[in-house]
Amino acid sequence: MKSGKNRFISLLFLVVLFASMLPVNIYAQFESSASSAILVEASTSQVLYEKNSDVPMPPASITKIMTLLLGFEAISKGDANWDDLVNVSENAWRMEGSKMFLELGSKVPYREIIKGISIVSANDGCVALAEHLSGSEKAFVALMNQRAKELGMTNSTFKNCTGLPEEGHVLSAKDIATLSLYLVQNYPEILEIESTKEFTFNNIRQFNRNPLLGVYEGADGLKTGWTEEAGYCLVATAKQNDIRLIAVILNTKSENERKTAAQEMLTYGFKNFKLLEYKKAGEIVDSVEVNNGKKPSVQLKLDNDIKIIVPVTRVNDLQTVISKDSESIKAPVSADVSMGKFEVKLDGQTLASSSISTTESIDKAGFFKRLLNGILNIFKSFKK
Repeated sequence: MKSGKNRFISLLFLVVLFASMLPVNIYAQFESSASSAILVEASTSQVLYEKNSDVPMPPASITKIMTLLLGFEAISKGDANWDDLVNVSENAWRMEGSKMFLELGSKVPYREIIKGISIVSANDGCVALAEHLSGSEKAFVALMNQRAKELGMTNSTFKNCTGLPEEGHVLSAKDIATLSLYLVQNYPEILEIESTKEFTFNNIRQFNRNPLLGVYEGADGLKTGWTEEAGYCLVATAKQNDIRLIAVILNTKSENERKTAAQEMLTYGFKNFKLLEYKKAGEIVDSVEVNNGKKPSVQLKLDNDIKIIVPVTRVNDLQTVISKDSESIKAPVSADVSMGKFEVKLDGQTLASSSISTTESIDKAGFFKRLLNGILNIFKSFKK
């Protein structure tokens, strides 16, 4: 009896010992309560966590991120101005759900329409904007789908500009992250509007629906959403210590669960990851031999900065891999000739990369130098 017990204890010890020797994956130490979720770092676009992120789901008012993007792009293209007056049609005036209470037939500054959509998720503002920019909501929705395709949103289809329930109106968490990143990176001024805590229009005072504003450190956007079919959704972004994270939360069961899920995901990112300015553009990383050149070799430089976000416990595990197109090139050599790629990897996965290129021009050597080099190469071959 005792020997059997001892064997069991020994076996258990071996199992525990073996398990302790397995590599720990920090990415697997967090589980969101949302049905679908993704967490990305804004400056590198690196995904830090994802769950069912490619599954198309009803997005509710998260839809309005695309509506806002097209509104900002119209300004940057010169197709609209902040002081333009937007006509309020009956279609806009009749919109149900969240609204800024536009009056039928009124003319409202473009700037106020954007604020209403951003701060109080105004459905009436969305339709007014769509009609102002494209003539009709239907035409605007076609533009939304075209823009989604251009941004690489492969699991999303827009049917309206508000996010109200409609058959086939779906977005994936990953596509929402792609859209949100693009908006924040190209129009960072949106965050000043999105972080505004209240909005008064037509003497009606309303409050921003984002539950993280003033509650979670660095939170300044981006969009909430709710319908019965979509559940409680949120695209939350916050910045701490020069790191901006964007968390997409889809289909939670309550306002409290949505808030908690967003806080947990952002905290997971801020606590467990570190942003590294790994290398700067122009840094010398290798060299390549130059045949028959005035110099025997030319140095290779990085063409781009390399910035990565990495688990804090894995910084020392990073590896660099240089893939050169060739070990030697013939003179003459020009500067800035692409010669391969520099990669930073963790566990075989590429976190960031940059092309590498020649640092200078090297002319072809004269006849006697080429002759001397040829003789030296012959002697080298004998030594081998």
